[in-house]
Amino acid sequence: MPATIVLKPGRERSLLQKHPWVFSGALARVDGDPQPGDTVEVCAAGGDFLAWASYNPHSNIRARIWSWKREDVPGPDLLRARLTAALALRKALVPSAETSALRLVHAESDGLPGFIVDRYNDTLVVQCLTAGADAWRDAFVVMLVEQTGAAAVYERSDVDVRALEGLPERTGALYGPPPGGAITIQENGLSFLVDIARGHKTGFYLDQRRNRQRVRELVAGRSLLNCFSYSGGFSVYALAGGASDVLSVDSSAAALDLGRRNMDANRLPAERAEWLEEDVFHTLRRLRDRARSFDAIILDPPKFAPTAAQAERAARGYKDINLLAFKLLRPGGLLFTFSCSGGVSAELFQKIVAGAALDAGVQARVVERLEQAPDHPVALNFPEGAYLKGLVVEVAGAG
Repeated sequence: MPATIVLKPGRERSLLQKHPWVFSGALARVDGDPQPGDTVEVCAAGGDFLAWASYNPHSNIRARIWSWKREDVPGPDLLRARLTAALALRKALVPSAETSALRLVHAESDGLPGFIVDRYNDTLVVQCLTAGADAWRDAFVVMLVEQTGAAAVYERSDVDVRALEGLPERTGALYGPPPGGAITIQENGLSFLVDIARGHKTGFYLDQRRNRQRVRELVAGRSLLNCFSYSGGFSVYALAGGASDVLSVDSSAAALDLGRRNMDANRLPAERAEWLEEDVFHTLRRLRDRARSFDAIILDPPKFAPTAAQAERAARGYKDINLLAFKLLRPGGLLFTFSCSGGVSAELFQKIVAGAALDAGVQARVVERLEQAPDHPVALNFPEGAYLKGLVVEVAGAG
């Protein structure tokens, strides 16, 4: 019999609203001796069944819900059905002509807590972020190969969140040959080289796909500064969209080299692109001191606040870069500014950007809101899944 975790009186409310996390402070007791990743029954203080979950005694999120019905006991049949539904959703939402790379499974929002699957052509990259996902990893790989016909599956469970779960980082080939080099994907008619073994996330920022296309549509004839440019996704789209020139800034020489190769792969004019290996905060201050200006700026920094506890520190970082960007924008200029920090809400992010504009002495207005691509869906009972926030802000002039 599976172990049981029993909640304190009154702590079942979030589960009745179908939120898929149980925090350690909600537990009254654990009946049995469940190990990390084991399936447990979650019960209210009075003994009523609430859900089936994966258990992890080392995590502040002590249990993550697999299913809400007693008859839906977690096992191969249930998990295979969840994978089937996730794949069908992507087929319906994302036209094959749009991209050869997309997210196939988005963890809690697909009913598979802590499990991520990204497709790059016929190679799948998986991330197991939780003990529960770890426990089913090998079974997931078999199911994925069966359902997708993938030629290879590679693991990139080398993310910071695993430390919060008490799990070591892990990478390597799980099925088929390991990657022999960069993979070339197609996205909205453009080509990109992706290093799935060493690149950020699973190799590419798939969640920004439609936002890259939006930049392409808005920057014709504009001079663009792309901060935290990584492998030049936004830069390539901007040049393809007719930007007059693009300065791409990143602290990684390897990422910038990949960006140059992406530009060459799309036969874009090298004379319109400049690549700068430097800390973005330093670059923004130096450009301000030299009175440089741009018609458009992209701020797509790494995650500053993984959790709400780090939001205050993250807010300072977001404000600094946005304030400096406002000082570098010409009247009529566009700021594309993003936050992928789960600990920073959309409301807080807009307040931060508004404060930056105020301190920079500019009048600005939000003309568009951007979010993650639809292959990164957000379950209504799991608002934490809406991690990517983006604003397109137009600068009107001096305040």
